Amino acid sequence: MDDKLPYYVGLSAFFADLGYQGAMAILPIFLIFALKLNFLEFGIVEAFIYGLGSLFSYIGGKLSDIYGSKKTWIFGNSLIPLLSFTAFTFIPLLSISLFSAGWWMRNLRSPARRAYLAENTDEKDRTKSFGILHGLDVGGGLFSIVVLIILVLYRFSYKILFLYSIIPLIISTLIIIPLKKNNNGVKKEKTSMKAIFNGIIIATAFFGFSSYSMGFPIITVSESTSYGLYLRIATGVAIYGIFLGFSSLTGFILSRFKSKNEVLSLSVFGYILYGLGTFGFVLSIIYKLGLFGFYASAIILAIAFGFVETYEPSIISKLGKLQGSSQGILSASRSLGFFVANIVMGALYSISSIYSYTYGAIVGIVAGIILIFAIYLSKNK
Repeated sequence: MDDKLPYYVGLSAFFADLGYQGAMAILPIFLIFALKLNFLEFGIVEAFIYGLGSLFSYIGGKLSDIYGSKKTWIFGNSLIPLLSFTAFTFIPLLSISLFSAGWWMRNLRSPARRAYLAENTDEKDRTKSFGILHGLDVGGGLFSIVVLIILVLYRFSYKILFLYSIIPLIISTLIIIPLKKNNNGVKKEKTSMKAIFNGIIIATAFFGFSSYSMGFPIITVSESTSYGLYLRIATGVAIYGIFLGFSSLTGFILSRFKSKNEVLSLSVFGYILYGLGTFGFVLSIIYKLGLFGFYASAIILAIAFGFVETYEPSIISKLGKLQGSSQGILSASRSLGFFVANIVMGALYSISSIYSYTYGAIVGIVAGIILIFAIYLSKNK
């Protein structure tokens, strides 16, 4: 394995997130404050954007196996900039369509990028490689949020807040082109671990059911303060930056250490911890812990998400026969959960934010329990 390959793949991911994560963070503010959507409508839109991506994730995985992971990765990545033009119109249907088109192309290329990394790394190096990828990936998102906060505080228009994403996205695609394909990945299917494979696919769907859009915490924080509009938006967006920063750090740390049982670590420190972090929002609202409570909860979520994003693709890459299809099924299962989660979260949030976060916490913990049960079944077989 080329030791530098995970860093090249991660560098492309860094610039991709440097572009679209800022657009993703400002989207809920744009939908609520500019387009005047209510919370139920917001939840439906978020479900439409992120949930329908499950279809494109599945297609992306299939295309990766047919046409090659690199070609599929380039194709999808090059079309993500469509979301940069979201605020060129204030007609809700057109704005949402532009963002959706770009985001769906992001979904399409994600399994191919993971498949490329898996195909070109030795099995023993997979966790390290995916840890590096996740660290650089969301690290770019952190810088994107910093840029976004600066632009918000200087009161730039929504059009500029979305449009600045286009340059990093183009750079991200240009980095992919010179990469070579070595095909060192192990493609032998391990049928003895079928219970683990299926367990992760089912568990990540439930994780998706609990993984509401970060737009909800952004709105929660923005509405919890009595600052002026722009400072409220900045404090809301900041929670996403904190989430990305600590998640990035978690990915880098996990790339340096080997877990004796990655599947159990994924269950406990990934899914279950994510549920507990979500419950932190409930406590913060009930006991009025303010920004400290919300930001602390986001840190817990970030650590858990780092475990999920590092161990999920690594484990699946070692169990699946076809890398593209396996990673596509993984991404599609999560995105399908997102679809349900955001509709439910939007409906519950319109009644009480406490109900919505309680739902997310319970389902996240259930996801971890499902995977523990899969481990039990695997051992007994």
